[in-house]
Amino acid sequence: MNLGLLILRLVTGLLIAAHGIQKISFHLGGKGLEGGTREFREDGFRGGPLTALAAGAGQIGSGLLLAAGLATPLAAAGVIGVMTVALTVKWRHGLWVQNDGYEYPLFLITTATVLAATGPGQWSADQVIGLLPVSAWWSAVAVTVGLGSGLLARLLLHRPAAPAD
Repeated sequence: MNLGLLILRLVTGLLIAAHGIQKISFHLGGKGLEGGTREFREDGFRGGPLTALAAGAGQIGSGLLLAAGLATPLAAAGVIGVMTVALTVKWRHGLWVQNDGYEYPLFLITTATVLAATGPGQWSADQVIGLLPVSAWWSAVAVTVGLGSGLLARLLLHRPAAPAD
């Protein structure tokens, strides 16, 4: 079980962190902060570079924490938050990723929820610094804070669609 949790944390956390790096730099195929800003504007968000920088930093930070198994409920809440925003953007395209749908954000939200519920396993930074076992109520807090922060960010930063002529 510990090996499975380690692999799940590493793959999920590093993919999320890499996605954040792409939002704010030219590394890993990213289009720099300008490209990240443009992406958010095209998706209807206000805030310019600050929005892209906050999203990128949130993805990098929560992804690295999740990969390390450090402050796992907090890391899971961060992943759930940023991926909730992504899910709301892609919702109108339907489920499947080949149609630019929300399949991938939903999978990452689910994975982060599972890690919040199970804990990071014995091969984690949480174990090394004595934060295990994680109380079951932390998973509920992580999911609630993650979903709430993602929906709040969407509500505060998304511009209403212009009326059709």
